[in-house]
Amino acid sequence: MPKLFDAWPVYFRREWKRNWPFLVGFSVTGTIITKLSLGLTEEDAKKSAFAQRHKWLWSLSLEFRFRIRLKGKAILPNFERKREMSGRVIFCNPQNSLWLFSPSSSSSIKSKTTYIKNVFLNRRNLLSISPKPSSSSSSALFCCCSSSSSDGGAQSISPADPFILTTPLYYVNAPPHMGSAYTTIAADAIARFQLDIAHDKFIRTTDSSHEEIVKEFYARVLDSGDIYRADYEGLYCVGCEEYKDEKELLENNCCPMHLKPCEARKEDNYFFALSKYQKSLEEVLAHNPDFVQPSYRLNEVQSWVKSGLRDFSISRASVDWGIPVPTDEKQTIYIWFDALLGYVSALSQEEEKPTLQHAISSGWPASLHLIGKDILRFHAVYWPAMLMSAGLSLPKMVFGHGFLSKDGMKMGKSLGNTLEPKDLVLRFGSDAVRYFFLREVELGNDGDYSEERFINIVNAHLANTIGNLLNRTLGLLKKNCNSTLIVDSIIAAEESALKDTVEKLVETAKDHYENLSLSLACEAILEIGTAGNLYMDERAPWSLFKKGGDASEAAAKDLVVILEVVRIIGVALVPVTPSLSSRIYSQLGFSNDQFEDITWSETRWGGLKGGQVMAQAIPIFARIEIIREEENGGETPKKAVKDKKQKQKPKPKPQVAIEAQS
Repeated sequence: MPKLFDAWPVYFRREWKRNWPFLVGFSVTGTIITKLSLGLTEEDAKKSAFAQRHKWLWSLSLEFRFRIRLKGKAILPNFERKREMSGRVIFCNPQNSLWLFSPSSSSSIKSKTTYIKNVFLNRRNLLSISPKPSSSSSSALFCCCSSSSSDGGAQSISPADPFILTTPLYYVNAPPHMGSAYTTIAADAIARFQLDIAHDKFIRTTDSSHEEIVKEFYARVLDSGDIYRADYEGLYCVGCEEYKDEKELLENNCCPMHLKPCEARKEDNYFFALSKYQKSLEEVLAHNPDFVQPSYRLNEVQSWVKSGLRDFSISRASVDWGIPVPTDEKQTIYIWFDALLGYVSALSQEEEKPTLQHAISSGWPASLHLIGKDILRFHAVYWPAMLMSAGLSLPKMVFGHGFLSKDGMKMGKSLGNTLEPKDLVLRFGSDAVRYFFLREVELGNDGDYSEERFINIVNAHLANTIGNLLNRTLGLLKKNCNSTLIVDSIIAAEESALKDTVEKLVETAKDHYENLSLSLACEAILEIGTAGNLYMDERAPWSLFKKGGDASEAAAKDLVVILEVVRIIGVALVPVTPSLSSRIYSQLGFSNDQFEDITWSETRWGGLKGGQVMAQAIPIFARIEIIREEENGGETPKKAVKDKKQKQKPKPKPQVAIEAQS
């Protein structure tokens, strides 16, 4: 049996040689202070000459602690808060919910700037929903905060330039679907990379503050001479909530989006003079190519605008819900003129009077509207024109992502192939769901889900490449080094080319995150894991330990190098799989508080220190296995030969089993 390699003597000798003057000094000083203060009470200490001379220091300490408490109250998540929405949507304890946002490890890549803004993330709850068919009350995901510092993350931004991210204004008249979840997961990942987030504000478009801001905005547009009254007759799509041109429609005047015939309607409505802003919009799109992304979405919008803009109706006379037109109580404001202003009204502070100016001064314009391509026209044509009319700044970017399909087919209730996000998370876990859709669906393009590919991807990437690398490295460390690191990871990598490879891939991942290329960011991070596995196989530390002596010490250093690789992967994956990253950090001997404090700068090599003790090796990701229900006392084969002479029995549905619980 090979001799157990003990890292402690090596580590202690080296640290003693380096730091003995400080250690002796601390010991002597501590002894003196203890002897002098042993008989003092707390009251004696407060009345001492030193305390009296330095009262300012004591008061500063109290003030600092008070501010920290206020800061914590302002930005910490409050998941227990419950609010009713139109229908019945309740914010509840996430442990009984969908966990798509992994609130148990809600760490983000935190900002290290001195500026701390009141941070808020407003999102429609994807968790516990039992809705009734409802009106158009909508809400949005909102992030507003300072960016990461210049020490490795995005560039620092000033208090006057917050980062604001929004999702679409989801309707609450149906359960959430995977399309809604996908947008929100992507927004959550972007937010976790960019900034510190907290779930501390929830809005809906029936809030009284929102109504006040909509009325004020309407008055501004009216004063600009851009609202007039007229009769309108046309084909109306109920699903899109807009009138359609006949050239847009399919056979039998069917909407190409909802595949249902549009209704012929004639109404006396108020109109917005969109055509007045034809030239202005053309100039915006020509001079600001980043305004609409990806670039092919910009081409779509430019095509719409160049084909000629028509004024659109902004009121309805046939509905009894919504915000009344300020000048005509018999009409209500059209949903897309109303709901888009939720992006602005969400910025208003509760303690302030709800005015347009107060909301705008709290952070407008938005940094990024993240939406589905089906509502691109509203966000990239209607919305900018409305803002121009009211004299307000335009959002900095509108990003239209694609649609999701299942097994190559469009999803729909009539086809019975819808994807329920809650079901996916309950079966596979939030890390798997988040990773698959962010890794396999390039943001901006259409994407497809198949269960087989889903399982293959998450098993190969999360369980094998990353999870297995950590697990077997910790196993070797426990067996040969008492789970203790022999040296700092910087020292361990002095003669290793792997460090340079990892640093380049980290920079690549960072660039992709900043460019919203989340799939490519995941790919770069996975390459780090692949490089770590290759290093493990090439170095074969298990063989070096058997040789003993210098070979054992080299093997111990190799394990430090590999664990540092996994640590960096954990930090880089926080935006995508926060719970998985938390488990990685826990396995590496870090506390939850240490994980909560990590920043993107922690992707720099050197986070592991000599003498650090690793935790017990436990699989960080449960491998997913497909099993078949037993039939006739035996396991049903994956490819069963059907007997055409007998009545075919229904094919047993595959079940998912989790191989190991983490």
